[in-house]
Amino acid sequence: MDPLAPFSAKTRAWFEAAFAGPTPAQTAGWPAIATGEHVLIQAPTGSGKTLAAFLYGIDRLDSTPGGGLRLLYVSPLKALNYDVERNLRGPLAGLRSELRVGVRTGDTTPKERRELVKEPPDILITTPESLFLMLTSQARETLRSIETVIVDEVHAVAGTKRGAHLALSLERLDALLERPAQRIGLSATQRPLAEIGRFVSGDRPIRLVDAGTRKDLDLEVVVPVEDLRELGATSELSQPVMPDGVEMAPGYESTARSIWPSIYPALLELVRGHRSTIVFVNNRRLAERLAVRLNELAQADAEGGVAHEPREVARAHHGSLAREQRVIIEEDLKAGRIPCLVATSSLELGIDMGAVDLVVQVESPKSVARGLQRVGRAGHELGSTSKGRIFPKFRADLLESAVVARAMRGGEIEETKIPRNPLDVLAQQIVAIVADDEIEVDELHRLVRDRSAKG
Repeated sequence: MDPLAPFSAKTRAWFEAAFAGPTPAQTAGWPAIATGEHVLIQAPTGSGKTLAAFLYGIDRLDSTPGGGLRLLYVSPLKALNYDVERNLRGPLAGLRSELRVGVRTGDTTPKERRELVKEPPDILITTPESLFLMLTSQARETLRSIETVIVDEVHAVAGTKRGAHLALSLERLDALLERPAQRIGLSATQRPLAEIGRFVSGDRPIRLVDAGTRKDLDLEVVVPVEDLRELGATSELSQPVMPDGVEMAPGYESTARSIWPSIYPALLELVRGHRSTIVFVNNRRLAERLAVRLNELAQADAEGGVAHEPREVARAHHGSLAREQRVIIEEDLKAGRIPCLVATSSLELGIDMGAVDLVVQVESPKSVARGLQRVGRAGHELGSTSKGRIFPKFRADLLESAVVARAMRGGEIEETKIPRNPLDVLAQQIVAIVADDEIEVDELHRLVRDRSAKG
């Protein structure tokens, strides 16, 4: 079957002019989506699954214009939402579509929120938390016309209480609608696939599209010292480090020994050897400190005539930064104005960071799924090799890093365990439901029973 068969002639012509052909996720996904049933598309990063979900919805909205907000996109990361909104401009411009796209997140100003209620867009991009707030506010009325819900990065929330919270919000959304919305879930490779599908559909029938081909990895665990039992004393470029990996304030007197004086130059050498690098760390304070240390080392080299690079080689990226700052930093990396970002999980999900050719993980990523997701930021295009380096900080971390790296190469992803009976989530949702309107106890029970029982 021709995967482009469900589309209008205009959309077919645009796609064929813009792309060499559909990806496996699109080839298998479009016929499934066209049935109108719930669908889960599982595919690796850079596989075109977001366009697979959006293009059919855009085509259908274009063919029947008007009617208010009809397509809702939900992802767990604000930065990803703005990236998706930016990436939608290409298809909409190419199709000469007049569809309006809105974004509502925690960064959206009160004025912008009022405008979204006054003149709802055709497509709304939001987060699970913002959807929850909309369901218990004046914005609730704008949701009544929704026909399709795209839930992206399902793997990032399905195994958490945040996912249980989103699942109940989706049930509340369906209760508003004359006809339940079609749900399209998008996920990186997870297992068991059927369980993730049940999470997306609320235990209703769902079509499972598995395009989860294993991506080629160039992965190494790097230990920049001969023996982790015999670390050198801290240098002028390194502060003493607490057991949790957070550095102490300057001036703190300690005889502690640290691996950091060996990690800094090794990281800088890797940054110099690649066009664009993302260094992942596990907390925001370390992201800030590591970016500062890399810039200090690069500046010292420049002053000593060792290198001719810009003195600022790294910037920190994390969720505490204002939206405007994050956008500037991301664009600087994409445009090649800065060669390195030091990030927390703020860049872990499906954001298109351009031609990133190396990902460095400082300390074990703690799980195979997270390691693959982070390393997948490098070589983001379909068929490209993802290059990653893991820097353990101590002996136990080395052992864990080696185990995780071996499992990453083998694609041995942990099984996702969906939370059972999260009563705190249930209590918060019930308060929101009864605060909005009266509801019969039996009706409330029907609304929440499957979700509270299954996650």
